[in-house]
Formats: sequence, C-alpha cells, structure tokens
Amino acid sequence: MNNKLDLKDLIENIYQQLLSQVKIESINPHDPVQVNYFPQPWRLLGTGNYAAVFCHPDYPDQVVKIYAPGRPGYEEEVEVYSRIGEHPAFSKCYYAEPNFLVLKRLYGNNLYDCIQRGMRIPEQVIHDVDNALEYARQRGLYPHDIHARNVMMYEGRGFVVDISDFLHQESCSKWNNFKRAYYWLYRPILCPLGLRVPYFILDIIRKVYRTFSSLRAAFFRQLRIFISYKPLKR
Repeated sequence: MNNKLDLKDLIENIYQQLLSQVKIESINPHDPVQVNYFPQPWRLLGTGNYAAVFCHPDYPDQVVKIYAPGRPGYEEEVEVYSRIGEHPAFSKCYYAEPNFLVLKRLYGNNLYDCIQRGMRIPEQVIHDVDNALEYARQRGLYPHDIHARNVMMYEGRGFVVDISDFLHQESCSKWNNFKRAYYWLYRPILCPLGLRVPYFILDIIRKVYRTFSSLRAAFFRQLRIFISYKPLKR
C-alpha cells in the first residue's frame, strides 16, 4: 500500500458498499462458499471453503477476503499473517476486522486452472512453494491444506494463496500428494502433450481424494484404538 489515504478510502468503500450488500453463504463446509450477490464495480476473484475474495478496479493491488456467516477461521488467519510477516511467496495483511481482511493481491492462475487449461507449470513453481512452506515452519507455523486451488503461478514463480489453516498442527499430505501427481503424471504425460483436463474430471478427482482421505484417516484411528486396547484382567 503506497498511501495511507488510499487504504482509508478503500476501507470506507468496503463498509459503505461491499459489506452492506454482499450475500455469501456456505452450503457445504467441504465445498466453496456461494456468492449470491455483490455490488458493482466490485469483482469476485474466487471462493474457498470459508470465504470469498473480491477486488475493486480503483484498488488493483489489494483484495478483500470476506468470511461466510458461520464459517470459522478468521482469528486464526489474522494470527498466521502476523507470524508470516513479509515473504515474496505469501500475501500480506493490511487491515483486519471481524470476518474480513484487506490483503495484498497476488496475480496469476491457480494450478487447478492451469491444469484445466493445459498451461505449462514449471518446476520452479514447486520449488518456490516448498521454500515458502519451510519458511512458514521456521516461523512456528504448520503448513496445512496446500492444494492446486491454493497455489498460484505468475511469470513462472509459485505463490501460496491461502494460509488460514497454518495453525492446525495435525499432519496434512495434500501438497506432497500434489507433488507426487506432478512428477508422476503431469510432467511425463500431461505437460508434453499439452492435454487439458476438464473441470468435471478434476472435481471428480477432488471428491474421490477427499473420500479416500477420510476413509484412510478413519481406518488408522480404529487401528490405533485396536493396538492400544488392553483387555481387563480377571
């Protein structure tokens, strides 16, 4: 943000125009939120499972992230940004009030869209994200929920878009699984052929993966209970 007056004007616009009219709802916590209405000239940039992100043409380098009613995560995300500080692969928080944040805008395409469009994803993107996640770990954070929709590519470099779950200490294998698919499937097959993968196929893969992960986690929970079970002595 180059000028504090610009930030003040943007925040006034957010309160007077955007927040008073936008309509966001979360139908399924495992699917992106649904935006039913937002005022012009605001633009919807994207949606996640917790929130929607908007931009205004008069403020091209900032975005506004608004949480859907009843969705958690706002306080955690504010804490994560305070720990992250400034890093080229992450956004930056300029302003935060209950249920919305003003963030530095990251330009580019997320890897989910890149695969659908047949766009080449250079290996440097993978290295950039790996380095960013290691930096986050050094700041006392726990990279979590890093997948194709939460990673962006711009001019051959990688950026992490959503860091709202970086306080969750449980292990998360999504990024490692994506890298496995990148090296085993994307680089040897999809990339050389320039193949496009339709969104409906990507969505099927996403839902199958989510179901498999849930079943796998349930299986190992039951296995741990079984192993730790000790029969009562008589």
